[in-house]
Amino acid sequence: MTLRDYAIRYGFIVLLLGLIAYFAIAADGFVSPQSAVFIFQSVAITGVLALGVTATLVVGGFDLSIGSVATSAMMAASYAMVVLEQNAIVAVIACLVIGVVVGLINGWLIVYMRVPDLLATLGMMFLLLGLQRIPTEGRSIATGMTMPDGSVANGKFSEAFLALGRHRIDFFIPSLIPVSVVVLVVLAVLIWFFLEYTRFGRMMYAVGSNERAAELAGAPVKAYKIWAYVISGVFASIGGILLAARLGRGDIASGNNLLLDAVAAALIGYAVLGAAKPNALGTAVGAVFVGVLLQGLTMMNAPYYTQDFVKGAVLVVALVFTFALSGRGKR
Repeated sequence: MTLRDYAIRYGFIVLLLGLIAYFAIAADGFVSPQSAVFIFQSVAITGVLALGVTATLVVGGFDLSIGSVATSAMMAASYAMVVLEQNAIVAVIACLVIGVVVGLINGWLIVYMRVPDLLATLGMMFLLLGLQRIPTEGRSIATGMTMPDGSVANGKFSEAFLALGRHRIDFFIPSLIPVSVVVLVVLAVLIWFFLEYTRFGRMMYAVGSNERAAELAGAPVKAYKIWAYVISGVFASIGGILLAARLGRGDIASGNNLLLDAVAAALIGYAVLGAAKPNALGTAVGAVFVGVLLQGLTMMNAPYYTQDFVKGAVLVVALVFTFALSGRGKR
């Protein structure tokens, strides 16, 4: 194996370790349990959404609506419990239904209406951004809020629901691992196994690699593509559930950066171990990288407007490792 091969395969892992080492030296308190908890919490939601994006990338698509689906799920969960005074189970089911329905609509638009995936999911993103604000006329949802009709919302989040986003598990150090991280790990393992070791997952890769060849081989290409968007929608809604449980309210502005961070994590995953393809393991590592980067910049008091620039620069470097150095971007 040549030096170039090593750079392609392990360069990004070295970059991640170097970043951790740099922040450990430059940012006071970066190597601390509190910092780890913040990183874990941010990684959990970003990672779950990024895994959904990965499913669409596998079939050669792309989902720009995941951030809006997540915030819609967050608002739906909040509305169900605070305004309608329903229990956590009803709220979770409502969120998952939203994810499935949005995924089916996206898939139908792309597969049967032949709308390009970026345009279809972009349109869905704007639709959901407006739709989620209509019931409260643009207000965030919290216990005791005044509704548009003058009534007061007296419901509240159940403790079991809030535990999904706030409870932490002992791991060498007391209260180190948030429950949301456990959810991320379970979902990452499931989607990794599904994509790599099941016939359905391998056929999804085949569709993304050469849709025409897969169709000639008798694969139900349309069904695979629709299922990819359903998976993306469900994962986005799970991310919204975790966000609602973490905040304990329906904050209309809280999901502004979810799309960018999730997309960055999914695309960075291409560079992990030289995979040069969408994959669950790489996406999980990409989510960790984004979490470490944002936490480190925050602790160094870097201006907020520089964070997207730095994320973009890192993403470009990752894609250079993936395609330019390996030559896999050549036709």
